Amino acid sequence: MIQTLTKRADFLAANKGLRNARPGFVLLTRPNDGQGMRYGITVTKKIGNAVVRNRMKRRFRELLRAALPEKGLPDHDHVLIGRSGGIERDFHQMAKELDYALASAREGKSDAGRRPRRGNRGRSAGQGPK
Repeated sequence: MIQTLTKRADFLAANKGLRNARPGFVLLTRPNDGQGMRYGITVTKKIGNAVVRNRMKRRFRELLRAALPEKGLPDHDHVLIGRSGGIERDFHQMAKELDYALASAREGKSDAGRRPRRGNRGRSAGQGPK
């Protein structure tokens, strides 16, 4: 049986694993030390209001339920992060993209690293504006 991720620490740990970005979502995968196949879904408020976010989560849940039993990585955590274009995308197209992302993760392929965030720009931590 496939379990659901509930702890924040598991989501943060998945962020250190493989990252495969597609137009509607980002798939994170990471080994979980033999705890079985697990999945989690994250959709931020940047995507839209609660109705839109919940619709996206329902679509992601159904995509994962269909794909993970056959194509998921055993003993891995799978986290889907919603992107702004995900709610308008065709469901079947997203299913194909998820299959492609899972295949890339199975091969150990990941997208290039992310750019560093534009934060303090040279200020050391703890210093406020001058």
